[in-house]
Amino acid sequence: MQKLLLSTVAMFILTPSSYATEVIKDGQAYPVDKMREQNQKIVKMVVSEISKTLPQQVDKYTKMTQIRDENLTLIYTFEINTGAKSDEAVRKEDKPRMKKAITRGVCQSSKRFLDAGVELTYEYKSALTKDELFSFHMTQEICHGLKND
Repeated sequence: MQKLLLSTVAMFILTPSSYATEVIKDGQAYPVDKMREQNQKIVKMVVSEISKTLPQQVDKYTKMTQIRDENLTLIYTFEINTGAKSDEAVRKEDKPRMKKAITRGVCQSSKRFLDAGVELTYEYKSALTKDELFSFHMTQEICHGLKND
């Protein structure tokens, strides 16, 4: 999975990205709307390629089951085998720990996505009940906030 994620990040390295109103490309101004359009195409390609490998076991308890996009947001869906724990216990006991780990990990591994204006959402569902346990939406601003903590 890491190789696939690294290759998708590499695609973003080749993509001009900025929050400025324009980027200079070949001596010409490159409008933000064109960059956004280009990034949307890349996001769709990422979804298409990663979807081919799913479902994929991430660790002993977690399986990635889906990836989809909404505009410039990549949405990853995972199922967690919670064992004997109830969904409510997982929400209460595991969400804070998971949020911290996901936030730190995404801010380190997906910086190019976030810098390109692509946001990431991580949805976690119970493998048993299929109910949502928790969800984390990651933006460039959240990662910038970490540096100030």
